[in-house]
Amino acid sequence: MSRLRFPRLIRPSTRAFWEEGRRTPGYSLFDFLHGYVYGRWPYLYIGIATGEHWIARRLAPLVRRVGDLLTRQAQRHAAPASSPGFADTYHGKVVPPAAARQLIMVQQEVNLPELEHIIPYAMARDIVLKNPDRIAVLDCPCRASRPNPCLPLDVCLIVGEPFASFVVEHHPRRARFISRQEAEDILQAEHARGHVHHAFFKDAMLGRFYAICNCCSCCCGAMQAMRAGVPMLASSGYVARQRAEEECAGCGECAAACPFQAIEMRDGRAWVMEERCMGCGVCVDRCPSHILRLEREPAKGEPLEILSLLSNGG
Repeated sequence: MSRLRFPRLIRPSTRAFWEEGRRTPGYSLFDFLHGYVYGRWPYLYIGIATGEHWIARRLAPLVRRVGDLLTRQAQRHAAPASSPGFADTYHGKVVPPAAARQLIMVQQEVNLPELEHIIPYAMARDIVLKNPDRIAVLDCPCRASRPNPCLPLDVCLIVGEPFASFVVEHHPRRARFISRQEAEDILQAEHARGHVHHAFFKDAMLGRFYAICNCCSCCCGAMQAMRAGVPMLASSGYVARQRAEEECAGCGECAAACPFQAIEMRDGRAWVMEERCMGCGVCVDRCPSHILRLEREPAKGEPLEILSLLSNGG
């Protein structure tokens, strides 16, 4: 990116975002403008993407053309052989509760680029954490765009700089800085509600991890896209399985709780459909008989466990 002088009216977090972009290989002026729009007006951006905003309903053909333009621009900056689609530019990785806690409790700066064995997309697959103790909570744009959203709204965790400061500075009524303990409390409360932790990556957000979203299947735009056939979410690398020595009581609690509809009742007992299971762990803690557990499944990819990655050098 070329050097650009900002007038004093530009907010410090915008300058910091720009300067970080200049230090990021392959990050263009178009990427910065896209990232600025996404971070500055996330409720409009996500509302249009989910089809809930009135602009999306009235200007649907134009919205589709803009989306196609953004995808083509992303493809232009990617390696020709990768042929990325929309999901390559904006995607999430399912992280079970323990892995989500690791992401907010990490005590050091992190630089783990090109994690294609964990983030199976052609773009936006780096974990670069600067000032990882700077965590902000933001009202969820997906929930806020819905007419009858799940509550509470303040569940999206923005991790590290320059993202946390950008969000708080531009959304003082919807975002605030929080401590690691407060972030962990949010994770625990959302898991108890049956919601899924997703680590999100986006090309326009410097091509890297920037947030942990706590997603409900009814409001989440990414889960909505998955149901429509857009592979925006990657499995945690785990699947839920029954302990062989235990007998299912047939209560159906796990099937009712599963956000991905991966469990069904057959002949009075629960069956996990592993092809659908994303390894979020919601069912494990909902089972009153404690017969479910998460097990590694190599066919589902590698897990995003930051402490293991740091100890193994990525």
